[in-house]
Amino acid sequence: MSGFPGAAAVVTDVGAPLSHAAIVARELVVPAVVGCGNATVRIRTGDRVRVDEGCGTVTVL
Repeated sequence: MSGFPGAAAVVTDVGAPLSHAAIVARELVVPAVVGCGNATVRIRTGDRVRVDEGCGTVTVL
């Protein structure tokens, strides 16, 4: 199975607290940071990231 059910967190370039990605993340109880602006440019497949939804930060480890 792919997509949200297997996600440990959600990070998007665009979006807001009421976006589809944010709502689904809340339903699945995974952290989400939406509206990062350049996440898909900075995060590559295989990168490990720390997602802190409380602070709204995403750190590439």
